[in-house]
Amino acid sequence: MDHSASQPDPVINELAVYALSLSGTPYKYGGSSPETGFDCSGFVGHVFKQSLGKTLPRSTVEISRMGVSQNAKWLSPGDLVFYNTLNKDYSHVGIYLGDGQFVHSPSTGKSVTIGNMNEPYWRSRYNGARRIKP
Repeated sequence: MDHSASQPDPVINELAVYALSLSGTPYKYGGSSPETGFDCSGFVGHVFKQSLGKTLPRSTVEISRMGVSQNAKWLSPGDLVFYNTLNKDYSHVGIYLGDGQFVHSPSTGKSVTIGNMNEPYWRSRYNGARRIKP
């Protein structure tokens, strides 16, 4: 299996650009639209549907079972990164952007933003990553 970083995929680049364009959209539990707000899995599902035409399951745990597991050393933009934020494995998901950055809809009172995987909070809660092919 080739683990080297491949050339940037224009489709995945569009996915990242679209995801970033939603920055500032408020968090809403159960939300899955830019008009009303997003929770983490609603955000990821919306981005994948709009940019790749791919429908993902609604829950983070179900999404964590899709695609192919990725080693953190070989993450590529568009990979999904998972975290244990509610004392429950795979309770949070974001979209990897590169250079340790990911975009996500964090929690009540916050909005879609960029997180840093290397911050102690995220590093200590990392559950793994998955790659879902376009």
